[in-house]
Amino acid sequence: MPRSLDTAVAIRADDLSLARNGVRVIDGVTLTLAAARSLVVMGPTGSGKTSLASLLAGRPDEGLAVVGGDARVHGISARHPGRAVREWTFHTGYLPQGAGANLPARLTVSEVISEPITARDRRVNARALAVRVATLLDEMELPLGTAPKYPYELSAGMRQRVAVARSLVLEPRLLVADDLYANLDVEVRAAVRTAIVRRREERGMAAFVVTNDADAPRDLEADVLVLRGGHVVAFGPSTEELQWTPGGAPDRRISAG
Repeated sequence: MPRSLDTAVAIRADDLSLARNGVRVIDGVTLTLAAARSLVVMGPTGSGKTSLASLLAGRPDEGLAVVGGDARVHGISARHPGRAVREWTFHTGYLPQGAGANLPARLTVSEVISEPITARDRRVNARALAVRVATLLDEMELPLGTAPKYPYELSAGMRQRVAVARSLVLEPRLLVADDLYANLDVEVRAAVRTAIVRRREERGMAAFVVTNDADAPRDLEADVLVLRGGHVVAFGPSTEELQWTPGGAPDRRISAG
């Protein structure tokens, strides 16, 4: 394990600013997410939530770059990750926005879930991999018969659960999830929540979740950070106990984005 890997703090951003193709989308964000903790990030469309998530996951959106400050994920600099980016992404599960709707159409569900492993090691034990996929399917309350199917054969909610399983297959130290509960009904949400909370309690996984679902902070026992226009305007232990910055009045019209 490289010396740069920080096992106590998953994310530490210090005055982080991001720009996409020269246009600033995140401006001076400072936050810390310790291991075994959860943070829910909320904000209106265009607030920079998705840009921030993609950067912290080590898979920045096209044209996105750090233009001020820095963030360290597992102790690895987002500004100058170098070869450590492979270590960064190995330890970070990523559920991008629209993940369920954008699963690889030519792969079976089993191949979709296992791809983060097979892309790194094509000599992996096939039997052990099949067991891991089956365990994740069961955890996501998907029938084992889902494994040989293709994404287009599944409902939107099932595809989202496949995407969540894929993001967890490497048993990451950090999960970055953008729109975690997309297309999931209440019963299935409980299974996803349990999967995340169990990994946090048993393995110390941290979770950085982008959502405007008002119940998510309570579900995930998470702190809340609110972005608007690329700036942090509020932070607190729940949506009911937010501390707002000067001029950052509560906005009850927040919409998913």
